[in-house]
Amino acid sequence: MSFDFRAPKGVNEYVPPRSATYLAARDAFAATARRAGYSYLELPVFEDTALFSRGVGESTDVVSKEMYTFEDRGGRSITLRPEFTVGVLRSVLQHNLHRGELPVKVWATGPAFRYERAQAGRYRQFYQVDLEAIGSEDPAVDVETIALAWDWYRELGLTRLTLNLNSLGCRECRPVYRAALQEFLRGLDLDEDTRARVEINPLRVLDDKRPDVRAQVENAPLVTDYLCGTCKAHHDKVRELLADLAIPWTDEPRLVRGLDYYTRTTFEFDHPLLGSQSGIGGGGRYDGLSEEIGGPSLPGIGFGLGLDRTVLAMEAEEVAATAGTPVGVYGVPLGEEAQRRIFGLVTELRRAGIAADMSYDGKKIKGAMRGADRSGAAYAVILGDRDLIEGAAQVKDMVTGEQEAVPLDRVADVLKEKLG
Repeated sequence: MSFDFRAPKGVNEYVPPRSATYLAARDAFAATARRAGYSYLELPVFEDTALFSRGVGESTDVVSKEMYTFEDRGGRSITLRPEFTVGVLRSVLQHNLHRGELPVKVWATGPAFRYERAQAGRYRQFYQVDLEAIGSEDPAVDVETIALAWDWYRELGLTRLTLNLNSLGCRECRPVYRAALQEFLRGLDLDEDTRARVEINPLRVLDDKRPDVRAQVENAPLVTDYLCGTCKAHHDKVRELLADLAIPWTDEPRLVRGLDYYTRTTFEFDHPLLGSQSGIGGGGRYDGLSEEIGGPSLPGIGFGLGLDRTVLAMEAEEVAATAGTPVGVYGVPLGEEAQRRIFGLVTELRRAGIAADMSYDGKKIKGAMRGADRSGAAYAVILGDRDLIEGAAQVKDMVTGEQEAVPLDRVADVLKEKLG
């Protein structure tokens, strides 16, 4: 019987050796977040559907077209998370984290799900790292989140990034801009669905990727021309602090992102080598989101960065970590008693913090040494019947090829010294 099973369409799997790049990116982000005082938050991959409908916005493509929604056995409408921010905020409110020190600084990672047309860089199950700072309106917090993302990308070796920046205003000034934008859009030759969107959420029209629509909105009014004094001062401070940190950006007054909850600072990172899927991460401020889902007035800012596209960018810039898990020592047992001794040695080394592996299934010397080569180990420990009689193992330097006999009761200590 043939094996015919395949992963579902639109799922991006990471298998060795490519999985090393994925892990390197994710682990580097964890270190970046911890250094800045962000605590880890583990979230469910599904939530009540109403949370996303109210939080993300019913007029968005995410809610209206892309969510994986189903009824569970209790008759509840459940949705696989299409993004992180709303779930993070729900968790912060539910567990009363906002009643402590503000801002609440948390990060999360894992898969998200959207039913999209599967293609390179756009998947139905995709992976993100997410970071949120909840409870502060300070522009410095905006810049902190941007800087953490920027520094992470740079630490991974990415040099071709561009940062696009905009402000979407607040509940005071955005209605004025919304009215001006609607008046402009009503005069265009748009299809019926797009005209309906003009009345519900006109900013979504600016986010339309179709060339004919993009051409028509080229002269649409800009949100930055309608900012109130407070929003303009906030935006100016963000730009000033970015300049202080030597983080370059491009003012992009048409940047609106794809979710309804964004206010004020909005940003996106692009990578030119990824073609049409050049957006590798982004985020912004969401000062009214807490109230939308029934919580208190609580400002916040954060981002979601795509691990899949980050890996693609690392591969495009040839900075991907393609090596497997590094092994310090590889055991080569030749015989049953030798396997018992090597197995004990490998376990002792692992407990001492040294990565160690060994040959199994009674392989002959040639096959076992091939495994040692492939492991990338610094040292091989070879042990056969003659070695057991003489009470010494052969420790081979896999780089120089030099080999020395080491007493069995000294092997672990010698290797710890060599790899210490």
